[in-house]
Amino acid sequence: MEVALRGRQGGALDAQDQAEELRQLSESAGFTTAGQMVVRRDRPDPALYLGRGKVDEIRERLRASGCGILVVGVPLSPVQQRNLERELEVAVLDRTALILDIFAQRAQSREGKLQVELARLQHLSTRLVRGWTHLERQRGGIGLRAGPGEKQIELDRRMIGQRVKQLRERLRTLDAQRRTQRKARRRREAFCVSLVGYTNAGKSTLFNALTRSSALCADQLFATLDTTSRRCFVAPGVPVVLSDTVGFIRDLPHALIEAFKATLDEAAQADLLVHVVDASAASREAQMAAVDEVLQEIGASEVPRCVVFNKIDQVERRASVETAACGRIETVWLSARSGNGLELLRGAIAQRAQEQTAEQTAEQAAEQTARQTAEPYPGDAGILPFSDSHPT
Repeated sequence: MEVALRGRQGGALDAQDQAEELRQLSESAGFTTAGQMVVRRDRPDPALYLGRGKVDEIRERLRASGCGILVVGVPLSPVQQRNLERELEVAVLDRTALILDIFAQRAQSREGKLQVELARLQHLSTRLVRGWTHLERQRGGIGLRAGPGEKQIELDRRMIGQRVKQLRERLRTLDAQRRTQRKARRRREAFCVSLVGYTNAGKSTLFNALTRSSALCADQLFATLDTTSRRCFVAPGVPVVLSDTVGFIRDLPHALIEAFKATLDEAAQADLLVHVVDASAASREAQMAAVDEVLQEIGASEVPRCVVFNKIDQVERRASVETAACGRIETVWLSARSGNGLELLRGAIAQRAQEQTAEQTAEQAAEQTARQTAEPYPGDAGILPFSDSHPT
């Protein structure tokens, strides 16, 4: 069920697009969709998010279809989620919990599993009262038979806090290892490029086409979570390292951004971001805006960027480039699946790498000239200034 608030940008088309995206998310999590609804409201209800009449209608539809889970395409507060479950008598998943569940299923690497577990625990910590009936009971202290003690919810919250602390320590260690690897690439003077973009825009397919790798590619949301880096050939004498990052999505849970910050830092530290866009998506402008928001949040908004419109074979457009007034390639239209336009992208990356090399060479020359000007000539030490006057 998708909820559209009146006055929000996008209108009816945006609401339908988000409903379709919610269906894809549900199927990516392993659910079978029995029906969809788009609910429109002026503002969320503090208790149920929806109106009482709409809740009654949803209850009847759930009973008729036999569904045991309701997926809501907006973030719900713990109170709203608990009240909806009581009213509907089925499990309720909001957008945040659904995305976290997908990430938990797809995480493969040790770092990815730790990041997902951290995000899920942070999300769970605000919903302990909703999830367990025994959390309202109290236990007596050590050696006591009766009397007020510590509530079970407080014990569980402390256990979660301890686990969160352990996960953060392990992620710091892995982050230090990643920084060491990044410094090694810098010492080799490799030009670092990161692929970013909306989920299912074709980043992994483009990554495989450019690096001749075999990373997982699938027509589903969040097929790839783990960052992969490979050497990439774009031109003779131009060393390039290409990294494939996790895909973004609208209203990406903040807990996930925080948990994956070390991984997303790969994009913030890159020399160039290749923003991959699905050219066939009807809401591609909204998807691009969502990517910009995440890049702003992780501190990568100032990194140089090249936009790649992928899947041109689905919109019947030929491969081409768009350049700025200075001649720099800003946009590339291509198809990663067919390979049409890949050479144009290689040329764009090589152009940016050569520009950076030229800038670094000019900066080094300027610094050397400044040092030579500031430092006195070694042979001048102890010599008095020359004068034409002589004592008589």
